[in-house]
Amino acid sequence: MSTNIDDQTRIELEAAAFRTLRDHLMSKRTDVQNIDMMNLAGFCRNCLSRWYQEAAAERGIEMSKEEARETFYGMPYDQWKSQHQTEASDVQQEAFETAFRENVTEK
Repeated sequence: MSTNIDDQTRIELEAAAFRTLRDHLMSKRTDVQNIDMMNLAGFCRNCLSRWYQEAAAERGIEMSKEEARETFYGMPYDQWKSQHQTEASDVQQEAFETAFRENVTEK
C-alpha cells in the first residue's frame, strides 16, 4: 500500500517525528547516557544537535556548536551535563573511541 503525500506534508511529518525523538530523549529518557547511545547506535544527542547545525549551515544560517546544542537540549549543554550526565567507565570510553571513529570522524 502506497500513501501519496505531498512534499510539504512529508517535511512536516519528518519534523514532527524529529521533535518527538528529541522530546523523548530530553524528557522521558534522560537516564540514557550519550556515550551509551553512541556506543550502541552510532549517534547521540550531540550528533543530533550537530546535524541541526549542519542543516542550518546548508541554508545559510550561521549557528555555533553551542547554539545548536542549546537549541537541541533546551538549555546550555553544561547545564544538561551537570543534571544528567554520569562519569563514563573505561569500558564505555574505549567503546566510544571506536564508535566515534566509525560513525563521526570524516573518512
